[in-house]
Amino acid sequence: MFVRSAAIALIAVLSLPLFLKAQSVSTSDSVDLFLSRVMKEKKVPALQLAVIRNGTVVKNATYGMANLEHNIKATDKSLFSINSITKAFTGVAIMQLVEAGKLNITDPLSKHLDSLPQAWQQVTLQQVLTHTSGIPDMDGSDGMIMGKGDERLAMEEITKRSIDFKPGEKFSYNQTGYVLLGQIITKLSGMHFTKFIESRQFAVADMPLTRFGDSYDVIPNSAGSYTLTKQKGEGFVRNDKPGVAYIQFPEFYRTAAGILSTATDMANWVIALKSGKLLKDKASIETMWTPAVLNNGRIGGFNRLTNGYALGWPTVSRAEHPAVAPVGGGRSSVFIYRNDDLSIILLSNLMGSNPDQFTDQIAGFYIPEMKAENGFGLSTGLKKLNAALKKKGFEQATGAMASLKKEDAAFQISEEELNGWGYQLLAQKRFKEALSIFKLNVRMYPKSANAFDSLGEIYEVLEQPKDALVNYKRSLALNKENKNAATRIQALTEL
Repeated sequence: MFVRSAAIALIAVLSLPLFLKAQSVSTSDSVDLFLSRVMKEKKVPALQLAVIRNGTVVKNATYGMANLEHNIKATDKSLFSINSITKAFTGVAIMQLVEAGKLNITDPLSKHLDSLPQAWQQVTLQQVLTHTSGIPDMDGSDGMIMGKGDERLAMEEITKRSIDFKPGEKFSYNQTGYVLLGQIITKLSGMHFTKFIESRQFAVADMPLTRFGDSYDVIPNSAGSYTLTKQKGEGFVRNDKPGVAYIQFPEFYRTAAGILSTATDMANWVIALKSGKLLKDKASIETMWTPAVLNNGRIGGFNRLTNGYALGWPTVSRAEHPAVAPVGGGRSSVFIYRNDDLSIILLSNLMGSNPDQFTDQIAGFYIPEMKAENGFGLSTGLKKLNAALKKKGFEQATGAMASLKKEDAAFQISEEELNGWGYQLLAQKRFKEALSIFKLNVRMYPKSANAFDSLGEIYEVLEQPKDALVNYKRSLALNKENKNAATRIQALTEL
């Protein structure tokens, strides 16, 4: 008995590496298939991926074309602009100066910079790092940076403007604060801030290909920049094929954006940061990754996913699998899952591809409970409804909701939650399930123009124009200002 058990145990141990290898290949292949589909749907020319577990890169892959004009394939050495992920490097640089005793994040700007407007002087470094300063933004409404590439002219223009709001009152994305941080880093480090970041981060973290630059610079192995939008008159139109994008980041602006890198180099940077090579004190990282709390006690960020902002680092603040998640240019993202042994880096050359929106789905291949089909990302109420619908079937959504309310009279799911879940199911191509949820939403919220508008959209996807038209008309009757419903009614009527 003992011998037989020992033999079985030995076989299991000897087989373990093969099993793990097979499991790894399966996961890797699944990720490849997923990204192939996403790139096709979003029309992404090229993408690099790096996945880190246990301080090691377990997947490093490159897909697609770095240069569409000359039909050049992307490689692991292709350089991608990381745009505003650069701000995370600036956050590290500031914390390095904190560790060196050069400054504190609670210092007012006036402690380190002279000749600032009176209203700016008591704004803290933490507030400019977290975009809660109220200082006016030097990015113009036309997308152009003030000063036409000249730092002195940019500062002269921006300092004439009034403060936008009381510091700490709200989150408002702002580039001016990062220009000021660059001035401070240069002053306190004794070298230009780009040189400080190059020597204290690129070199230390083993990032041989990473550099500063933009569309003007001649960059060997550049993956370029592409976009699906093109200016037409005062607005923009979306095209079916990518076109060349051009953007410049003046040198004084490169604490906010301006780094180009590879997924391999970025993975080395994440590993160096987490292992203490860039910041010696773990408390420094905790401080750097803690989102700012506004004057009203809440946190503020870009959207429902990246809903907080720390010291140069957007945060995904949530109970399950929280993350810090620098994003850049709508084209690149770095997700470090704080409670999990997982980091995911996605770099693309298409502005608007928004890899942050599908990073959690990649995480689901490594952490199954994070798969959307398993209910990850849903609110507590939606999880209960999802569990009930798995048993009863999505076509029984109304009955399932009634049962949950019978069990708990206080049970409620908002219109926004149901609408968001419906679109999530739609993105997963679970059309019948999405239709059931959109139907449930209009039953629960019969006075919501948006709910009927969404139901009209799913019927269009299902190629049921008559049903779509009925619901668009209901939506427009509830809200005469609903331009989408009006447009779709006209289009469907003309069929």
